[in-house]
Amino acid sequence: MRRIAGIVLAVLLIGGVVAAVVAGRQGEDQGTATKTVRAVIGSEKAEFFADPKVVDALAAKGYTVQPETSGSWAMEGLDLKGYDLALPSSQAPAVELAAKYKVSGTLPRPFYSPLVVVAHKNAAEVLKANGLATLDASHRGTLRMRAYLDAARADRTWQQLKGAEKYGELTGTLYLSSTDPETSNSGALYLAAASYVENGGKVVATDAEIDRTAPLLRKLVSVQGAQQAGSDAVFRDFVSGAGNPLVVVYESQVASLLTAGQHPDDLVVLYPDTTVNSDHTVVPLTDDGKAVAELLSTDPQLRKLEVRHGFRPQGEATEFTSDATYLKQQLTGVRQAPVPTSEVLHELARRARG
Repeated sequence: MRRIAGIVLAVLLIGGVVAAVVAGRQGEDQGTATKTVRAVIGSEKAEFFADPKVVDALAAKGYTVQPETSGSWAMEGLDLKGYDLALPSSQAPAVELAAKYKVSGTLPRPFYSPLVVVAHKNAAEVLKANGLATLDASHRGTLRMRAYLDAARADRTWQQLKGAEKYGELTGTLYLSSTDPETSNSGALYLAAASYVENGGKVVATDAEIDRTAPLLRKLVSVQGAQQAGSDAVFRDFVSGAGNPLVVVYESQVASLLTAGQHPDDLVVLYPDTTVNSDHTVVPLTDDGKAVAELLSTDPQLRKLEVRHGFRPQGEATEFTSDATYLKQQLTGVRQAPVPTSEVLHELARRARG
């Protein structure tokens, strides 16, 4: 009887341990389980969403974001059924997506980034010597947009610029490399800034103004030949030393590079004196997408991580702690050009591409 009682007691103890382990695991699973949120995003935000700290911060709030990249303007042609949110790189394509999927209300804009021009140091020095740019730090300066557009209109070459003869890599037509404006937000915003300057400091809105500015925009694009569909590839090519010595990118891409510990001696960041902000705008397609949009806008930890990746959170400019050697803490001396309507910008891109 004692032996039987011992066996029964052992079975009960083992059963209790198993039950406790199962209950503990169930409690653990319930505590760490997250809702999966499918998102389509601009390529320049891929590193942000891949950052383990961002993943952990979202998981702590109950969400796992599964991002897929796309050109911001190309998102309009995607079938977003089954997705929870879209996050293009500016407001115009977001408004188009909101209309397409009948999303009402104000679209969240958690952070933004201005367009800048990255230049190799030799190219920046030549631009300065010819009145096309000014330099206020060893790796930072200002691109004079009117002077640059005049040079582009005249088909000026590097060989025609004073001092360029010292650098064998500076040959051919002077131009800024940009992404395809029909599929990529940075390329479209470049045209928005250029058209604003070409239109006498006024946003292009009428057919007559489109006709007036389109020839120059066509020249800015056609000289480039084939264009990339996303800004991430363009920036990586520049950093690797490939391609054109002047490239239009987002400030956030440079800031992210610096945060990662890379400080290229050959890199100069030129802020166009007339530029456009890229307002990263969320189109929530489900309640979970809306919740993640709210977290990106308000969660203190996520806002700090946005800064770490070079984005400027909306509402508090003081949160942007840039490397002052390359970047501006405050965007003083930089005029923000309004962006044309989506319809007008589409037409400008179409004309520019020919």
